[in-house]
Amino acid sequence: MASPTGPIAITPFGPRRHPPQQPLANPGPLHAGAAERHVARSESVSEHQRRLFTLGLESHVDLASQIRYDAERCVACGLCLPHCPTYRETRTENESPRGRIALMRALASGELSMSARLEAHLALCLSCRNCERVCPANVSYGRLIDNGRALIETRRQRPMGERLLKRFAMDALLGRPYRLRMLAKTLRAYQVSGLQRTLRATGLLRLAGLRRLDSLLAPVPPQSRWRDHYPAHGKAIGRVALFTGCVTDVFDRRTLTATIRVLNTLGYDVDVPRAQGCCGALHQHSGELRKANALMQRNTAAFDVSSLDAIISTASGCGAMLSEYAMLLPDSRDARLFTNKIKDVGRFVINSPWPAHAKLTALDARVAIHTPCTQLNVLRDADSTCELLERIPGLKLSTLPDNDRCCGAAGVYFLTHPTMAKTLRDRKLQKLASSRPDILATSNIGCAMHLQDGLQAARLDTEVVHPMVLIARQLRIDGPSRAQDRSVGIDRAG
Repeated sequence: MASPTGPIAITPFGPRRHPPQQPLANPGPLHAGAAERHVARSESVSEHQRRLFTLGLESHVDLASQIRYDAERCVACGLCLPHCPTYRETRTENESPRGRIALMRALASGELSMSARLEAHLALCLSCRNCERVCPANVSYGRLIDNGRALIETRRQRPMGERLLKRFAMDALLGRPYRLRMLAKTLRAYQVSGLQRTLRATGLLRLAGLRRLDSLLAPVPPQSRWRDHYPAHGKAIGRVALFTGCVTDVFDRRTLTATIRVLNTLGYDVDVPRAQGCCGALHQHSGELRKANALMQRNTAAFDVSSLDAIISTASGCGAMLSEYAMLLPDSRDARLFTNKIKDVGRFVINSPWPAHAKLTALDARVAIHTPCTQLNVLRDADSTCELLERIPGLKLSTLPDNDRCCGAAGVYFLTHPTMAKTLRDRKLQKLASSRPDILATSNIGCAMHLQDGLQAARLDTEVVHPMVLIARQLRIDGPSRAQDRSVGIDRAG
């Protein structure tokens, strides 16, 4: 079927073509009976389709069947629309979960052929999964959009330059931790040598078209190697391993260091396996399923789960991906054992006993809490940051208004779709400009970098930190464990 010349509009009965230049209005509720017919159709999915779906999960060769299976659950009720960031901004059905599901179903069924316009509608999705959290039919939208993009990858030949750039960034760097560390050392030299300051002052970055990328570059800390093992302070009550990831390992080492210190203080031995690497989320969400699988398998092999009480994740984006390894690798026993050990650091610390020799000193500061989409919609634990920081005396805590709306970071989305990402971020910045908190606490590295860049551009001096950094700063240790505490460095108050 030829690609449509005008926008693709979605109705409860599938895609419909509209003449070019006719913007779609905000769709109202479905007419009577449509939802009931979709429920009936969802419940009548054949056993043949179910078998194909299972086969597709195992081999990733029948994406179309997986998409059709998952799409059948959607009753097109529209309850997801008010929660979708791109629909709220565009008021276009094509940019809503309901619309995208219909597009993916049509593509998988052969009703629509591949086109640049169709790909653009799926690409504009942030994969925030807000729709999934509120869906009454429990549609697995995250799996749908990943598979939809993967199906596009199998049907579209990208230009050579785009393929090479993607291969370099996604495979040669993110997939190779030692290469990423080498790049980080180069970027740090660029920053500390004065070269960055000189290029900014002369305007050469702007002339070379690199000004925006340079503005997004966070300060790169020293790239020293982690030790394999960090012993507990005093008698050990358990053993955990720390997942360092890729971007977090380069740009947010202070959070990893703070986490090690706090866990050691609580009585946990902390292992940092060297063979671990990228969690695979960026590959998974861009349709590179086979490469994501390879990264997942490497991580499950890197951790000796039989000797661990937990595998600790600090970045909610990574934690969300790690928590779904068992679903994404359904035939892997290692993936199931691995997933069962995954714990978000905030919730793990909250649930751990606090030793008498460790105290949190008071901090007179106003802290706004930003809840990443992965924390809210995948890990389903929006309260852990607030519960954790409530332990610090003197803090004036508040949640950022509209915390259920995406900030626009969404992995690499703020690089690939800067206009929409900035629009969504600006709404957050408006709230921050009116409240002027001293600190913004967020548990995801991508959100932190995106928001920090916006705060700097708006000349707001709010510090952006992971909640574990605040906990470590205010941590004071008495008695014999004080000497051991010096073995892990962290910036401390006072």
